[in-house]
Amino acid sequence: QVRLVESGGGLVQAGGSLRLSCAASGIIFSFHRMAWYHQVPGRERELVAEITSIGTTNYASSVKGRFTISRAKNMVYLQMDSLKPEDTAVYYCYARVGGYSQDFWGQGTQVTVSS
Repeated sequence: QVRLVESGGGLVQAGGSLRLSCAASGIIFSFHRMAWYHQVPGRERELVAEITSIGTTNYASSVKGRFTISRAKNMVYLQMDSLKPEDTAVYYCYARVGGYSQDFWGQGTQVTVSS
């Protein structure tokens, strides 16, 4: 099994920055894809940013130019700049790991942006 643990969430004023981290542990041969999703109450979980095994990245249009996803070994990061109140959500780390048929999720970390 693979375990994902997020950290770095918190309360920040609009225009500020936060850096989320996700540590993956367990039996890991390779990552096919790692990503960050966010979810607000009453809405479905939405993709924020993703990074593939070869480093290709993709961003939701709402965060493009403000957020940056990166990966190093068994860590994935989300640098969030120019934060807006509408970025407020629980942020989840996601991983598709080689050799497993299931997807893995972290427990989530709350990000709150005050106006």
